[in-house]
Amino acid sequence: MRLTFTGVLMRFVFALILVLSTYNPSGHSYFHWVYQEFQLTPYVALAGLVLLIGWGVYLKATFNSLGAVGVLASAAVLGCLLWMTVYWGWLAFDDVSALAWAVEVLVAMLLTVGMCWSFLTRRMSGQIDVDQVPEDY
Repeated sequence: MRLTFTGVLMRFVFALILVLSTYNPSGHSYFHWVYQEFQLTPYVALAGLVLLIGWGVYLKATFNSLGAVGVLASAAVLGCLLWMTVYWGWLAFDDVSALAWAVEVLVAMLLTVGMCWSFLTRRMSGQIDVDQVPEDY
């Protein structure tokens, strides 16, 4: 299986949808829906379960391919990119909404890297990442 630009882009789009659907500063997100309604309905429960499954898939793939140290290192790199945008004056620390949007895009980027990392390392090193299989399998 090959990793293409379209594949990376689709992983990023789905990660961005997941992150922004969970919370975003616009006030149109699952968090705001639950916070404003504060009433458990089948719609709220179903949407929450779909988001939970999405987060589970992305987080499991990210931690499996990068590991805890890789996630921390990637988050540090992305954090430095955010710092650089503030340093260059593109963003300001006092603009909380813009910073929140930027952080959400960076979280989606981190999840995308996690989803794609195994493809990249296999291409660079020839090694394949797999989950452990029991010995009696």
